[in-house]
Amino acid sequence: MRALQFSGYGPASVLHIAEVEAPHAGPGQVRIAVRAAGVTPADTYLRSGRFRDMLPLELPHVPGIDAAGVVDEVGDGVSGVAVGDEVFGMTDLAGLGGAHAEFAVLVVWHPKPAALSWAEAGGMAANVETATRTLDRLKVGAGTTLLIEGAAGGVGTVAVQLAVARGARVIGTASEHNHEFLRGLGAIPVTYGPGLAERAGAVDAVLDCVGSGSLGDLVAIAGDPGKVVTIADFGAGAHGVHLSRSGGPGADPQAIHGLKIAADLAGQGRFRVPVAAVFPLADAAAAHELSETGHARGKIVLAG
Repeated sequence: MRALQFSGYGPASVLHIAEVEAPHAGPGQVRIAVRAAGVTPADTYLRSGRFRDMLPLELPHVPGIDAAGVVDEVGDGVSGVAVGDEVFGMTDLAGLGGAHAEFAVLVVWHPKPAALSWAEAGGMAANVETATRTLDRLKVGAGTTLLIEGAAGGVGTVAVQLAVARGARVIGTASEHNHEFLRGLGAIPVTYGPGLAERAGAVDAVLDCVGSGSLGDLVAIAGDPGKVVTIADFGAGAHGVHLSRSGGPGADPQAIHGLKIAADLAGQGRFRVPVAAVFPLADAAAAHELSETGHARGKIVLAG
């Protein structure tokens, strides 16, 4: 099968298309013919070698952790899904990839909502899992005022909608040209940077999605480092802030629960996946370069 891979760490130009052996569904898994797959910051970090000491890869490596497609192989012990079903989900994070290919094996999945396009569904699962995990840790619910730093990005846009659906009041930081976009998702937009405390007012919880070095200010706004969670700032410990990273969808039943909630909301017209750009697999380097700018509004997706 055709797959995107890199044989050595480096810039986006190390990505290339290769013919590799197709994977097969093991027990408790399904294989899909991939229609679309999301690009996450983790994909770019792994490719660049940023995590090489902490998470060494077996090279060559096929990136990608979330995808949508048509089931074409069902593993032993799997029920409730059949060949031909349309699903979205995640690969096994223990392998740190595998979705950017013609076929991918999913360890957690849910029926694709008819209301969402393939591009939306393909870029949905990882961000939903991340947003659900962090909102749960922050105990976001009805009556919570939540500040999201970097609300216009892939995780931020999903977290806004899931938090609003829980009954929270959401304040989201973004560049001014993204403010109307955030209002459309249900957030109260504010600009980031100096003076944020005055613009945001009192908040109950803070989710940092960008890792821009603002944790000190965010802790001051929250009044307690225990009320702040980051998914992107690896200096979190210096501020007493929790850095939330997935242990893998197969290890967390909440991952499946989160996908179901988001799919149900999509069916009700209360959830969408803003797609920043769709690139063909052969142009994955451009997708990675866009991700690395940190300015993509929504999810970056590979299709075809």
